[in-house]
Amino acid sequence: MKIKIFATFLAFGALIFSAGAWNYEGHHTVNELALATLPADFGGFELTPALKNRIEFLAGEPDRWRNIPDLELVHENGPDHYFDLEDISLCGLTPGTLPPLRYDFVAVLARARAAHPEAFPTIDPQKDADHTRELDGFLPWAITEYFEKLKSGFSTLKAFKENGGTPDEIANAQADIVYVMGVMGHFVGDGSQPLHTTKHYNGWVGPNPKGYTTRTTIHGWIDGGYFRKTGGIAAEPLLGKMQAAAEISGAEEAGGMFKAVVAYLEDGNKYVEPLYEMEKNGQLTGTEGKGMDGRPFLEGQIVKGAQMLGNIWYTAWKEAPEDTYLARQLQQRAADAADKK
Repeated sequence: MKIKIFATFLAFGALIFSAGAWNYEGHHTVNELALATLPADFGGFELTPALKNRIEFLAGEPDRWRNIPDLELVHENGPDHYFDLEDISLCGLTPGTLPPLRYDFVAVLARARAAHPEAFPTIDPQKDADHTRELDGFLPWAITEYFEKLKSGFSTLKAFKENGGTPDEIANAQADIVYVMGVMGHFVGDGSQPLHTTKHYNGWVGPNPKGYTTRTTIHGWIDGGYFRKTGGIAAEPLLGKMQAAAEISGAEEAGGMFKAVVAYLEDGNKYVEPLYEMEKNGQLTGTEGKGMDGRPFLEGQIVKGAQMLGNIWYTAWKEAPEDTYLARQLQQRAADAADKK
């Protein structure tokens, strides 16, 4: 039995690289920098040092879910961390024509695979233990769905505060917001790591006329190995590069946030080949001289992720609709309590 379990872990090994961007320190830094972009009145309650610490800690939560090797969790969690932009053309899609609803995209992908199986790469069942190799990843949908959950959280909190919610209800609503903010930060941070937007996520695949590395170590090196070798990554030196959080243009329109998220991932994807070029040129070795050249680029991606995250948080707060249902329930509760007096 132990041998079988160990073999299962090995089967997951090829999949795990697609599930983590940056390491914990990198994701923590993204959330910490994003918090620095928020105004003092953000959310309508005080983001105390303890709550900020919680949001920063939660940046690592989706990677901690990977500690459980059960298929159900691996199958559900893994694809939310990446999106292979190059492969959507096999479905007849472009970034501009991606459906904003997750399962509409799954349906398009399934129909395309059924109609033209020869157009898609062959899947090795031995490397598909979690049954996700037919997928292109769901990162833009995951980020957008967390944005909607955060809007809901702000709506709930406002209803409790304005319609007689108890202190416990208000505190719990605030805790829900903190949780969603923190976990969402992981996925937005994933999107700033270029290797989470590409089929070349852990070594170049397919035609390789420029001779980029095919070693399956580059992903882990970019996530954290390079930063560890070059002194680590922290928020404080990067704070001066952050701007005040702002509403994302067009997010109030149907599908608007999804479009903004896809554009964000497209921006990351355009750096995939330059990243491989830097690796080829020795700019990502972390050694003195040329080996340090990659650090400003990777720090810049951390900053981009943090700015996008702060903007998404801010937009969710500003666009949260009134929760009329909960407001009515609370008003009725207050009326019933008054009748009993």
